[in-house]
Amino acid sequence: MGLTSEQLFESALHLPDSERAELAARLIESLDSQVDEDLDAAWGTEIKRRLDDLDSGKIATIPWPEARRLIMGEKNAPSPD
Repeated sequence: MGLTSEQLFESALHLPDSERAELAARLIESLDSQVDEDLDAAWGTEIKRRLDDLDSGKIATIPWPEARRLIMGEKNAPSPD
């Protein structure tokens, strides 16, 4: 008898972070049965544009804790220092 998804999940939680990330990526990839070449090309163009903006200084990065705070809508939360 095979493992249930819940048993697999609980087992996967014991893996190191890098292995969990790899497993998650592989599971998501397994759901994509077809590749949209136009979409891949569009993402490639967008990634290049963003990298060019970073390299030129047009935009700047922010630390993850601040980005997370903004994403989560914690506008009034103190910025972690």
